[in-house]
Amino acid sequence: MVNSTQISYFIFNAYFYSDNLKYIYFVIVMSLYMLIVAVNTFLIVVICMNRSLHEPMYLFLCSLFVNELYGSTGLFPFLLLQILSDIHTVSVPFCFLQIFCLYSYGTVEFNNLAVMSYDRYLAICYPLQYNTRMAFKKVVVLIGVSWLYSFLINVVTASMRSPLQLCGNIINKVFCDNYSVVKLACSDTTANNIYGLIVTSLTILCPVSLILYTYVKILKVCFSGSKQTRQKAVSTCTPHLASLLNFSFGCFFEVFQSRFNMNSVPNMLRIFLSLYFLTCQPLFNPVMYGLNLSKIRIICKSLKCRMSNRFC
Repeated sequence: MVNSTQISYFIFNAYFYSDNLKYIYFVIVMSLYMLIVAVNTFLIVVICMNRSLHEPMYLFLCSLFVNELYGSTGLFPFLLLQILSDIHTVSVPFCFLQIFCLYSYGTVEFNNLAVMSYDRYLAICYPLQYNTRMAFKKVVVLIGVSWLYSFLINVVTASMRSPLQLCGNIINKVFCDNYSVVKLACSDTTANNIYGLIVTSLTILCPVSLILYTYVKILKVCFSGSKQTRQKAVSTCTPHLASLLNFSFGCFFEVFQSRFNMNSVPNMLRIFLSLYFLTCQPLFNPVMYGLNLSKIRIICKSLKCRMSNRFC
């Protein structure tokens, strides 16, 4: 235990590799980060530069890809520095900044997925009214609210965490998270714990409930509709459902690991699963949507042909 007035940094004790392996890990993590930045930036540029993709679904996708860049930047540069460092420490302000970035990333991700499911619901269940119900102004509002809500609730979280008196500075992870910091407090954390549970429930349960509701409606239309309707639903909803399941799995394990004792799980597996929703999702989304959505796939193929100076 450390006196609360002396804490200016946190120590991560989950790093366990030898000096011989740290350069291998650095190259792997750096390659993954560069790949994430490249594919997400490429798809953002493709959507922004092609007028045929200036539709609600692709604008929501653009917001999703921007969020992947935002979340990745909140984690990967920090991880790369820690991998090369002999002493795994971080200053308190920077740790709090990372918590804000990663938690707002997670909230925006769920909000984006919920908004996208609502968009698919309108497109499939109300095709004739879709353009009026999902006008450009409404798209902008939905994207803006998704981001603004995420920032606001995390500002409140930060304002409740900052006054806490900390009596320890050891975090059993490879990055900063809110609950690990709150557990180090020697002052009363009842309000923080209650608020944390409420926010976690709202952040996950509300968007997931909306997604489930919209997909129940979509399934009803698909079973009673034509073959073309079913094909449209499958082609646009499959990557969305896969993205939701992938991200939900990662978040579930992270929440479970934070709240319960996971010492029986091997350390390497714990680290991998705790990083899963922050490392796999930013690569999973562009790959899924880039391969499954025909408009994006066609434009990518045409760009490839132009760059290679060949005719398709």
